[in-house]
Amino acid sequence: MTPEPDPAASRPQRFDRRLIAPMVVGSILNPINSSMLAVALIPIGAAFGVPPSDTAWLITGLYLATAVGQPVIGRLVDLYGPRPLYLIGTAVVGIAGLLGALAPTLGVLILSRVLLGFGTSAAYPASMSLIRSEADRTGMDTPAAILSSLSIANQVISVIGPTLGGLLIGLGGWHMIFTINVPLSILCLVLGSLWLPRSPRSRVTVRLDYAGIALFAGTLVSLMVFLMAPKASNWYLLMLGALLGVVFVVVQLRSVEPFIDLRVLGGNRPLIATYLRQVLAFTISYSFLYGFTQWLEEGRGLGASSAGLLLLPLSLSAVAITVITGRRAQVRGKLVAGSILLAVACVVPQFVGGETAIWLLALVGVIAGIPQGLNGLANQNALYHQADRARMGSSAGLLRTFMYLGALIAAAANAHFFQHGATTTGLHELALFLLVVAGLLVLVTLLDRSLAQIGRPQPN
Repeated sequence: MTPEPDPAASRPQRFDRRLIAPMVVGSILNPINSSMLAVALIPIGAAFGVPPSDTAWLITGLYLATAVGQPVIGRLVDLYGPRPLYLIGTAVVGIAGLLGALAPTLGVLILSRVLLGFGTSAAYPASMSLIRSEADRTGMDTPAAILSSLSIANQVISVIGPTLGGLLIGLGGWHMIFTINVPLSILCLVLGSLWLPRSPRSRVTVRLDYAGIALFAGTLVSLMVFLMAPKASNWYLLMLGALLGVVFVVVQLRSVEPFIDLRVLGGNRPLIATYLRQVLAFTISYSFLYGFTQWLEEGRGLGASSAGLLLLPLSLSAVAITVITGRRAQVRGKLVAGSILLAVACVVPQFVGGETAIWLLALVGVIAGIPQGLNGLANQNALYHQADRARMGSSAGLLRTFMYLGALIAAAANAHFFQHGATTTGLHELALFLLVVAGLLVLVTLLDRSLAQIGRPQPN
């Protein structure tokens, strides 16, 4: 007798929505530490008696660590599953928060930011790996709403980050922006322990490419130290970075298990274009976040709390456009509009000064916020469709690496143009540099014809 089919077995499975909470909370750890710091750089500089060119290392320390940590941890996620890496990373965030809150010197504070960079590197590749595995488990395409929820969460943190940072500084000084990492870390550990699935133990012995990691880190550090102080006596650092970069490429091409699989990237031009758009877009975004905020405090004379509140229109507009466009699978229109609007946003600061009305400065933020919301989500969605499924964690980690490379370039640009303080002249010169970057972004976006295929309905 033929058994009756089980209705439950034929019922379409759905995405496990219990995963959303740990994914979202984990993914905000890096942006909240980025956005809160924007209003704390001037108070920290005053506390330690150092100029913006020195406090810029607080930005650089976090993003150097994250740029290296993201693809490393992403690769480990692919091999061992997201749960252990997520839990270890979020625990490190809590430890780094305590270290930063108690830091007696700027050097110790920079060290805490480095630890934060490594700790916050786990959640995003773990989340993208979970999304991919859920799509495979259910046999359904992952809803655009799930992907957009990560982007929206990051944008929301951009809303509350500077404002929250300003309020915390007003309540207890700049130390408070580090202390908040402790409860966030505990929350992630609880949510991750409860709801992240346990992956089966792998019997495959994996060898990390330590040489590749060291060469990649050495290349970044050498170039960043030069860019933070580009003078004739430091040219050897530029040459060292170039040499290490060449050796890195050779080693990766010869390695059986490379740190970054350049052979896969070499055959995936659409993914390379996505990474390039990411670094260009976030060079502008982070330059604006840190540069404009420092100018508001030093050049315009606002306090940390007031500067944080003035950034609300920027972040609210980014959130609004992400919510409006998040469910649309097509990405080309978003990226074209986002790149052009970023170019417009780079022109506007040329017309602001020490006497510019507050409402006009808020309008500048709105103009800069809209393209941030468009570009961040669209590049994430593009990667989801372009990356190899077996390497989703490491590919997603590499997307964040290129995002943080943009942040590193932004830190170097701010250190250069604000080496004598966050002046109006420095802001205008920074905006001109960013306009060139925006022009390159527009060009790369328009030339990438593969974007038109993403989200297009497939013929039956």
